[in-house]
Amino acid sequence: MRSRKFLKAEQAPLVWDAPGLIAGVDEAGRGPLAGPVVAAAVILDDMRPIPGLADSKVLTALQRERLHDQILAKALCCSIAQATVEEIDTHNILQATMLAMRRAVEGLRLKPVKVLVDGNRLPTLDVLAEAIVKGDARVKAISAASILAKVHRDRLCEQLHTEFPHYGFAGHKGYGTREHLEALQRHGACVHHRKSFSPVAAALARTGGVLSVMRPAESGKPAEMAGSAVP
Repeated sequence: MRSRKFLKAEQAPLVWDAPGLIAGVDEAGRGPLAGPVVAAAVILDDMRPIPGLADSKVLTALQRERLHDQILAKALCCSIAQATVEEIDTHNILQATMLAMRRAVEGLRLKPVKVLVDGNRLPTLDVLAEAIVKGDARVKAISAASILAKVHRDRLCEQLHTEFPHYGFAGHKGYGTREHLEALQRHGACVHHRKSFSPVAAALARTGGVLSVMRPAESGKPAEMAGSAVP
């Protein structure tokens, strides 16, 4: 009779992997105080290599943008998914990240025989999967996924900036920088903030649970600020 340890081998590295398509998966946005967590899944085309693929964190914004376009043009297929702020607050950031990763894999047009995931945890998938620590620097498909997820989330934060310019989302991308924490102190939290994260929870406590509604200034007038209670 096979041991329980043997039965768990489907989620561990195998010496004899079945031939077929391999997908790389990574996420962006676990640490920020605001915005969704984004995940991407990529199946590269061995016949169309993409020079310069690397961990998105070591690339410049311009390099990421250029590689982003090449990945979309040359990969066999790509998928980008996310878990919302509400899902993060409901399930916690780890479970929301796993949810976004699963959605990204399920969104692939082609089904891989194996999925390689950056980190040391795996989402629940219906295909063979392997977690690879620092995989975004070691596996090209994961590097590609990290770039797609990062660029997509950065663009989302730029959209948030147009809606809530006083928080500076375009600059810090939702991370807890001094600028962001000072904006939370001055203006409170908005609807895009993760209420389960402690700096945001503290800001909500100061405002009695009221969310800020910031509108960009028009014709040189001061920005208008309103409020709505957290449900």
